[in-house]
Amino acid sequence: MPVMGRILAIDYGRKRTGIAVTDTLQLIANGLTTVPTAELMSFLTDYVSREPVERILVGMPKQMNNEASENMKRIEPFVRTLRKAMPNIPVEYVDERFTSVLAHRAMLEGGLKKKARQDKALVDEISATIILQDYLESKRL
Repeated sequence: MPVMGRILAIDYGRKRTGIAVTDTLQLIANGLTTVPTAELMSFLTDYVSREPVERILVGMPKQMNNEASENMKRIEPFVRTLRKAMPNIPVEYVDERFTSVLAHRAMLEGGLKKKARQDKALVDEISATIILQDYLESKRL
């Protein structure tokens, strides 16, 4: 099987950003980490210098009426900076409307204790993983 680059997904937040990546065969989405948003660009630059990344997905927060949420004001400048810094890696928006709800549900079903479920960094990382998993599943259809 050919080795491909990883797909990296970002759940961008004002304070913290959850990050998930696929394996090099792009079969499995795994939570990678959560980084302070202020350090996100340097983290990504370092990561792509060490790992082959084929595509970056950025969760696009929408409201139930399909309009962009308030967080888009922060995400769009970040995506412009990212595209300039990494012109060879496509950056795509992916709908992330229900990911934090699903992340909380996954934590409950996984039997995580209340203290772990209140760990917002873990929620962000799981949200990024769900964004990535949804993307992979949509590509397989």
